[in-house]
Amino acid sequence: MGKLRKIELLAPAKNLECGLEAINHGADAVYIGAPKFGARSAAGNSLDDIQTLVKHAHLYNARIYVTVNTILKEEELLETEKMIWELYGMGVDALIVQDMGITGLNLPPIPLHASTQTDNRTSDKVKFLANAGFRQVVLARELSLKEIDRIHRENPDVALEAFVHGALCVSYSGQCYVSEACFGRSANRGECAQFCRLSFNMVDADNQVMVSNKHLLSLKDMNQSNQLEALIDAGVSSFKIEGRLKDVSYVKNVTAAYRQKLDEILNRRPDLIKASSGTCYFDFKPQLDKSFSRGFTHYFVNGRDRDIASFDTPKSLGEEMGTVKEIRGNYLTVAGLKSFNNGDGVCYLDEKGTLQGFRINRVDGNKLFLQEMPEIKQRTVLYRNYDQEFEKILSRESAKRKIAVELLFEDHAFGFSLTLTDEDRNLVTLALPRDKELARSPQTKNLEEQLAKLGNTPFEAIKVEVRFSDNWFIPVSALADLRRKAVDELLTLRSINYKREVAVWKSTSHAYPQTELTYLGNVMNSKAHSFYAAHGVKNIAPAFEKQPVEDAVLMFCKHCLRFSMGWCPVHQKGRSPYKEPYYLVSSDGKRFRLSFDCKNCQMKVSAV
Repeated sequence: MGKLRKIELLAPAKNLECGLEAINHGADAVYIGAPKFGARSAAGNSLDDIQTLVKHAHLYNARIYVTVNTILKEEELLETEKMIWELYGMGVDALIVQDMGITGLNLPPIPLHASTQTDNRTSDKVKFLANAGFRQVVLARELSLKEIDRIHRENPDVALEAFVHGALCVSYSGQCYVSEACFGRSANRGECAQFCRLSFNMVDADNQVMVSNKHLLSLKDMNQSNQLEALIDAGVSSFKIEGRLKDVSYVKNVTAAYRQKLDEILNRRPDLIKASSGTCYFDFKPQLDKSFSRGFTHYFVNGRDRDIASFDTPKSLGEEMGTVKEIRGNYLTVAGLKSFNNGDGVCYLDEKGTLQGFRINRVDGNKLFLQEMPEIKQRTVLYRNYDQEFEKILSRESAKRKIAVELLFEDHAFGFSLTLTDEDRNLVTLALPRDKELARSPQTKNLEEQLAKLGNTPFEAIKVEVRFSDNWFIPVSALADLRRKAVDELLTLRSINYKREVAVWKSTSHAYPQTELTYLGNVMNSKAHSFYAAHGVKNIAPAFEKQPVEDAVLMFCKHCLRFSMGWCPVHQKGRSPYKEPYYLVSSDGKRFRLSFDCKNCQMKVSAV
């Protein structure tokens, strides 16, 4: 058999609580924002919290990746360098970065991962980044299985990370400037204003309204839970859940769901292994549609699909529950297979396609009693976007993660010894010197039961063996003390034996795939400029945030409204009754021109 492939489940954490629960619910790695310079400025974390999370993760051989993935101003470089050394000193396993200027800093030997913000959608780009020293590359969300497979075949030794769940950016990541242009809040600086979730009218060249008041750039959420094995076979080794602004119940539920899916694959695939230690036991049944979602899509993993957008609402719909059968006084009757709970939050789309909602007071069979009856029609589809009972379960301890351990208790000339061997082959032996005395009744079963009581420790006994030359008596208190000391020793040994990847950054000069960089290169500081110059780029324009470009394309989208309307001349051979160019008009009257680059199969959004 060839080299075993490690498969990593990578979960998000907006804070320490989310990070700890991500590990407890099965993550092999967690990504979390640094105190500064992360692509979610609202999700920064203290160094103390990161250190606490690192210690907990390393117990299970899980890793902590810290996001330092914004583009940096000149005056921020030294502060970033100091912070990186502090993070390294705390045991952080890798940094996820966008700004190539970071590579020009005095860095500790910490691995760098290329953020999806570096726009990684071609084999040439992935090869360049790997040759530059990046240990893992986060692929663009828009790639298909075929495109990922090609990148992997041409770069077989590069660890590829792909998003599998959560919110989707409509523009290629790192190539979106609309928030900066409209609101002075740069997505590349961690301050995205969520322009793509706004509502627009779509008009043609004659100002005819084609679509009125819809969220035309708002996408559904990604869900690749039934595509994991295909992604593994295409070359993905790290499966990333989006959600560094999501709450702890989302992290628990979604991480657990993907842990179970991946374990099912790993259990029948001898060529694959889990990237961390321990087994998770859940006190609930993970269900993805119970957590925040705008509806689900595979996006482009299987090719172009019309049903990727969430035009009606950018808010969470949740799980489909049934349809309204009757409306009576203060209650509705519902036709559906799923049952509601008292206190559930319910939403629906009204006749205008606007999201409405209500809270259930009381449930009696298929009758929902409400405090106030909304304007709702028969046969309206109901969604549950807040499951009271499910959230109640998740608000408590909802999972335990246990490391398998074998215990061997033996007698010797000097007394006794207890040996603990965990699933990673860490082994400790503690002696118990004492005079031997024979017991009046058989001891083996009782000793085994006492030794197996590992309680709230991170360990579970999968095998306990008592190997005595005679029926010796051991007091329960002495045995418990010995077991406790052995567990402490094993925890210390696991910490000592944790192997952190070492990566010394070296200067390189191989050719960048392009010889010129426009504002799309996001070059914000002199060290980033020097990096590209050293790799053969001749003309290097400054970042849009540093020097705005008139008539710049502000978004580059694989999502195409012409395709959504059925008018794509390439895929659908459809003809539009409207005159191009088309425009999006926001509620404040701003206009944005749409252009369609069929050669590269993308839609561009520009300010007018």
